[in-house]
Amino acid sequence: MIERYTRSEMAHVWSEENKFDNWLRVELLVCEGWAREGVISPEDMEKIRAATYDIARARQIERETHHDVISFLRSVQEKLGPEGRFLHLGMTSSDMLDTALSIQLTQAGALLREQLDALTETVSRLAVEHRMTLMVGRTHGIHAEPTTFGFKLAMWVDQLRRCQARLDTAIDEIAVGAISGAVGTHATIPPRIEEYVCQRLGLRVEAVSTQIIQRDRHAQFVTTLALIGSSLEMMAQEIRHLQRTELSEAFEPFGANQQGSSAMPHKRNPEKAERVCGLARVLRGYAVTAMENVALWHERDISHSSTERIILPDACGLLHYMLWLFNEIMSGLEVNTARMAANLNMTRGLIYSSRILLALVDKGMDRQAAYKLVQRNAQKVWRDEDEGQGLLAMLKADPDVTAKITPEELDAIADPTAYLAWIDTAFERLKLL
Repeated sequence: MIERYTRSEMAHVWSEENKFDNWLRVELLVCEGWAREGVISPEDMEKIRAATYDIARARQIERETHHDVISFLRSVQEKLGPEGRFLHLGMTSSDMLDTALSIQLTQAGALLREQLDALTETVSRLAVEHRMTLMVGRTHGIHAEPTTFGFKLAMWVDQLRRCQARLDTAIDEIAVGAISGAVGTHATIPPRIEEYVCQRLGLRVEAVSTQIIQRDRHAQFVTTLALIGSSLEMMAQEIRHLQRTELSEAFEPFGANQQGSSAMPHKRNPEKAERVCGLARVLRGYAVTAMENVALWHERDISHSSTERIILPDACGLLHYMLWLFNEIMSGLEVNTARMAANLNMTRGLIYSSRILLALVDKGMDRQAAYKLVQRNAQKVWRDEDEGQGLLAMLKADPDVTAKITPEELDAIADPTAYLAWIDTAFERLKLL
């Protein structure tokens, strides 16, 4: 995990200590399962429960064995007496590894959900606050019609809620354990022990496992994180656009002592939003690797193992950081309502062309004829042939238009607040009001 983009609570989940804690937890529960079967005596079980691992010793052993599970087990067994022989009884490495990994992924998922909830709350608050803050809507990067900044954010709230649902599903899918032996047939360990261990860990039992839990579950988890990252990128990219000098409608927070450029003291770059966008690309790459891990040989091979040591901690860590960072951006977002109002009028009335078209149709004009009539005048504004007067002036001077619509009606049509008539519908549907 990259320390620069990892928060401490997520780092703990993927720490070697937490990993070994979960490994030992699984091993001890399996021993308890054997004790319930009468294989391990109560006296031996009491000694086994006091077992501990030694990270330094495990690393030392691994330099000889080149096998992390064997090295871990030996570091534990060395501190036990004869009862140590019951550790890992009937198990294969992946029984411990995959079940413990499911614990780590659910722990990581809980932290992700916490940050996602915090971001959703922040964006919801801003959406309501700015639900009537007029700004121009843009399609293809071109001014379209008036909208509100809050309406834009309401769409983000809806998307973030879908992210919450997807994450919940992904966590539920990965919350399974398997203690089923070398090829999953329970030939060396009865299903009752698997059921006991999973119940104690709060995991479901994988109905059918081979030597491993199948990697479609892990692929779903990582692709879900990547999809959430892509949603964050969409939002961060919008902030980047709104902060452009030509727009200057919204700015990510900029500290009093922050410096934007080593060469240009005036610069205030959207570097935080750009960071979110960049990290989303990494997450998508991890999703591809996770899907490549689904197709393994027969009952398993080990080709997925090396990649998962990288992609699982990093994917969780990066998304956790991205959610936190984007929440910081939105919590401190500077919204320039005056600039939004100025930009609304930048195209000198062109944004009202659709309502004018509909008004002409309502007056009985053929739609195509009305479209060409409005477009003819709009093109004069685009080409600056209107001498700065704007679309309404052109239309008022066009007898083909005034034969249908009075100048007073045109003025009434060009009212941006008319676009707010149903703006609360989205907020009501989202239960934000």
